[in-house]
Amino acid sequence: MCVNEWIRRDFAMPAAVAGTAVATASAPVAAVARARARRIPAPRVALTNVRVFDGNGLTGPRTVVIDHGVIGLSAVGARKVDCGGAVLLPGLIDSHVHVRDMTALDALAAHGVTTALDMASFPAGALTPLRGIPGLTDLRSAGTPAVAPGSPQSGLPTFPQSGVVIGPEQADAFVAARLAEHADHIKIIVDDSGLDQATVTALTEAAQRLGRLVMAHATTATAVDRALTAGVDMIHHVPLDAPVTAATAARYVRGATAAVPTLTMMEGFAGLGVPGHAYASARAGVAALHKAGALILAGTDANATPGIPVHPPFGASLHRELELLVDAGLSTVEALRAATASPARAFRLYDRGAIRPGNRADLVLVDGDPVADIRATRAVQRVWIGGVAHS
Repeated sequence: MCVNEWIRRDFAMPAAVAGTAVATASAPVAAVARARARRIPAPRVALTNVRVFDGNGLTGPRTVVIDHGVIGLSAVGARKVDCGGAVLLPGLIDSHVHVRDMTALDALAAHGVTTALDMASFPAGALTPLRGIPGLTDLRSAGTPAVAPGSPQSGLPTFPQSGVVIGPEQADAFVAARLAEHADHIKIIVDDSGLDQATVTALTEAAQRLGRLVMAHATTATAVDRALTAGVDMIHHVPLDAPVTAATAARYVRGATAAVPTLTMMEGFAGLGVPGHAYASARAGVAALHKAGALILAGTDANATPGIPVHPPFGASLHRELELLVDAGLSTVEALRAATASPARAFRLYDRGAIRPGNRADLVLVDGDPVADIRATRAVQRVWIGGVAHS
């Protein structure tokens, strides 16, 4: 894997070099308007005869009520839908995507992904038209990432110069600019030859002082070390050049740093045959993190960026990610939590991730038992997002 290609894939917007990124993200305005108008939540629906994933396993058959967009308490007067013993999961959460249009949101929703954490978008406001559309995936974004001078993304025509950080003295200004653009979290590109330790640390501290979570892009062992030293909240990707060691995994735990391995993407890049990069290293790294007790979140790096050799498909790739996490040592229950309760807690989205009264009615009905076989998550029957049935 070429590091420059990786960076360009991870943060260049579709057709950004041609200067069409804004249009890609914000264009079909009419389609967005139609989507907002046609998806009205049913007042009250009672899903009967469902087995609920409660974070530990499956319950016996019971009733779950959708009451004006949230999980309700009483089924009295609700329209009843017999689900025939199917399994009801909390809406799935993909902790690493690169969304640019409604097509991506629709694909995510169709596969049961009801919340997606976008890990870079620019210029400012590119994703605003895609937020809050009833019945489509709820989208949060980092906005412009912090990058080093001379980095590949810093030279893109659409890349804001406010994202280029020369040294630690610019950390406060960078974070202030992202907050002014309503970024939900802060992203820092941590590369071997990129931002130095002092700058990564200053950016992390500036963001955390203002209550923002810090995401670090780190694809090598050296970059992971720098991110951990800075005290970031989450590290995205897992090295292909060498497995995460037991000592490094212990540092994740001590610092309460979550891991978003994006195994689906790592599998794809490892398959390109680049010398020195092997999927076995990524898989072993996740196994070490799991053994140490690190918090592991399911993220795919789903994207449709032209010119990049690996495009995990929106929605479907999250199911592959769950399978790869299980293959790396997580139990099926742990994998399901990695796409539900764990990211909800890690990203401070306390109104989702579990099926309980008062939470958003983000729900996925599947045919089969994903606790027995994680592949059952692929058999999506119906999806509700904020109480709105996706169609």
